[in-house]
Amino acid sequence: MDFSLPFASRSPVMARNVVASSQPLATQAGLNALARGGTAIDAALAAAITLTVVEPTMNGIGSDLFALIWDGERLHGLNASGRAPAAWTAQRFAGLDKMPAIGWDTVTVPGAVSGWVALSERFGSLPFTELFEAGVRHARDGFPVSPVIARQWELATAQLAEQPGFREAFMPEGRAPRAGETWRFEAQARTLEEIAASRGESFYRGPLAAAIAQFARETGGAIDEADLAAHRCDWVEPIARDYHGYTVHEIPPNGSGIAALIALGILEHLPVSGTAPDSAERLHLQIEAMRLAFADSHAHIADPEHMRVSTSAMLTDSYLAQRAALIDPQRAGSYPAGEPPKGGTVYLCAADAQGRMVSLIQSNFKGFGSGVVVPGTGISLQNRGMGFSLQPGHPNFIGPRKRPYHTIIPAFMTRQGRPVMAFGVMGGNMQPQGHLQVAMRFVDDRLNPQSCSDGPRWRIDDAGDLTVESSLPSQTVHGLRAKGHAVKVMPNDSLDFGSCQAIACLSEDPRDGYVAGSDHRRDGHAGGF
Repeated sequence: MDFSLPFASRSPVMARNVVASSQPLATQAGLNALARGGTAIDAALAAAITLTVVEPTMNGIGSDLFALIWDGERLHGLNASGRAPAAWTAQRFAGLDKMPAIGWDTVTVPGAVSGWVALSERFGSLPFTELFEAGVRHARDGFPVSPVIARQWELATAQLAEQPGFREAFMPEGRAPRAGETWRFEAQARTLEEIAASRGESFYRGPLAAAIAQFARETGGAIDEADLAAHRCDWVEPIARDYHGYTVHEIPPNGSGIAALIALGILEHLPVSGTAPDSAERLHLQIEAMRLAFADSHAHIADPEHMRVSTSAMLTDSYLAQRAALIDPQRAGSYPAGEPPKGGTVYLCAADAQGRMVSLIQSNFKGFGSGVVVPGTGISLQNRGMGFSLQPGHPNFIGPRKRPYHTIIPAFMTRQGRPVMAFGVMGGNMQPQGHLQVAMRFVDDRLNPQSCSDGPRWRIDDAGDLTVESSLPSQTVHGLRAKGHAVKVMPNDSLDFGSCQAIACLSEDPRDGYVAGSDHRRDGHAGGF
């Protein structure tokens, strides 16, 4: 691993216990959990719960959650994403050509709280209530709003101010808080205390569930007490794909992590090793592989109970070789979905001196999510329903009690059965693209996690257009355009390219310590001891 810093950067953190998150106060909460004798999973939960308070622009109590956990011997996956209300039939959305972006008709059952409980019960050592102490304290006593979060907050208010409960909760003075101003949210403190004391029961089958359902009835929502009570999270077997001697692991569908694995699998059939880092030749191959992967994931990925092709079929060498053969090394293309054989987010990671590691992500999806905030609770509800299709016959077509296609994905890397790195890149459809780019910088270029994060990024945006960071070398931009790519160079303060957190083992034995990085594009921080 190369510990030099080839990009404008901060130094990586090296320690035997580490936490990396997108907000320094959340990282501190995780480190405090470790210092009390907690596991890496306790640390990740303390940080995640705190993030609902200190970074409300990206996640909240009404989020979904996914996690990959290395318990010291093997990898486990948790899908804590929620399902559509029972009332979400096709008739409810008749006349629309796509799902709404905000409001009650984007709100699926939040799964994050169930994920906190499940992770604590299986892998935690600290009392569940202790995991909430930092979040409750910051909500009640207040904290200075950090610069990037203040900017995101301001951008969200114009769109969400009129959604039920939003103005009263997040614009009490008629505007977003400015950077450096103290933010307090007593209602959220009380809700976190109730979740802690009831081990999540209040949220799904108690007073908090009743408050969510009653507000839905009053303001046009469909979610009710039965929807909340029916929720469950699921332990799942991670999916994986080898890449140049390493194995990259992702959560299976309904998550989109398979898109990163498809792209990496395609790239194994292309001459990547003969290209230079950040060259037009390498980026062209990456971009084309990602376009193929997106074509397949958008066509085939859904709630696994409704998929018509298997994930294993989409990851076979023969199928990926067929897809790779469609790429012209000299020219950009456009690609339909293939036919495999039938068969706005916060990311954080933590690792402890006993060799446990966790890769965790939770999100309201787009910014504050739906914009709906349950009065008196601080519960901002996600807009994950936006991920459904309204195309009849599509496997991701809207349906009652169905999970939507999900963009949030944690990642993990192993080598010969040993843990190597927990990593993730939050930010909508940037996530599988970010996983691809970070994995290749780590495997092919041997960079440390901080430098893997710092390198210039490209993104295929939601409209399918190619955007790049302004730090990408100009000769690379010219080279991509010469290959037929319509490249848009974004301003140097763009928030479009996600935020990476990563923790890698310093040796084959994770107990020897870790090196961690946190994205300079956000207010985040990696810390350890």
